[in-house]
Amino acid sequence: MLADDVLFVIGVDTHADTHTLALIDARAQRTRATMTIPATRRGYRQALRLAERQAPGSRAWALEGSGSYGAGLARLLTERGEQVLEVERPSREGSRGRLKSDELDAERAAHAVLSGKAGATPRQGKQTQALRALLVTREGAVVACTAALNELRALIVIAPPELRERLQQRSEAALLTACLRLRTGPDPERAAHVLALRSLAARVRQLRAEAKTLETELSRRVQHLAPDLLARPGVGPISAAALLISWSHPRRLRNEAAFARLAGTAPIPANSGKTNRHRLDRGGDRRLNRALHTIALTLRRTDPTTQHYLDRRTSEGKTTREATRCLKRYLARSLYRQMETMPTA
Repeated sequence: MLADDVLFVIGVDTHADTHTLALIDARAQRTRATMTIPATRRGYRQALRLAERQAPGSRAWALEGSGSYGAGLARLLTERGEQVLEVERPSREGSRGRLKSDELDAERAAHAVLSGKAGATPRQGKQTQALRALLVTREGAVVACTAALNELRALIVIAPPELRERLQQRSEAALLTACLRLRTGPDPERAAHVLALRSLAARVRQLRAEAKTLETELSRRVQHLAPDLLARPGVGPISAAALLISWSHPRRLRNEAAFARLAGTAPIPANSGKTNRHRLDRGGDRRLNRALHTIALTLRRTDPTTQHYLDRRTSEGKTTREATRCLKRYLARSLYRQMETMPTA
């Protein structure tokens, strides 16, 4: 229990403009002080002065949203040598749990750490944070590109017959080229559709170029940070970046089982009567889970050893989905151990 190791825990409920702190005495389990600070560097230093003044000795910080609104505070505290732990949104079960205020949320964050329900250190390192910015922006470009392409195809369906017959049954590349070459005419309906189609085609090409540029930069940075990881069969630059971002740094998570739980690949018992089985975990870091799933599908298609493993699992009575879950659990273990032992750049 963390209460045996520290004298104080400072719970922090983070928001875009302000953070609320609750200083908890770990021995007495009582709140010593609360404070609301602006979410600025000046406010962060104010919080640190409060801790130094009223929580001398060993202490820990429990941050909700350390990867978003609390990222700035977590970064400053880590640089100052403070012990920082990240917590999920506090549970509001029971009669007291229905009460809601920033102070209560900060207290719940601290008590979550004291009770052992939280304990991972926040993501650290400028390199992995840079990867995160590139990966998130690329994903946004890919999603927007898919949406624009779907809009383009839907617009063709309701376009005037002449345009529809001209653009249907074309490959994607030919469709974009044909839309960009369209010219308006005297018919106002046709002119409106031509303008919309040209706009959507240009948007798709621009977003694809953005995604390609970001992917190239991601590949370069991953090659510099973890060339052995990128050289592993089935691991591409996007999957490797997602793995590095969630893993962040050595000893962030206590063991490979915790990494598997974070990835949503740990088996969850789903027994009922004479049925003895495990089900898929729908929680955890879904971007990390998607990266492991992509690696698993690639290996299933290209790696004979993986194919033999999946065949053996299905011959034991597992479904294809259950066998894939087992493979993802193995990948979580193997990749975690590799990242824990690889040299840092």
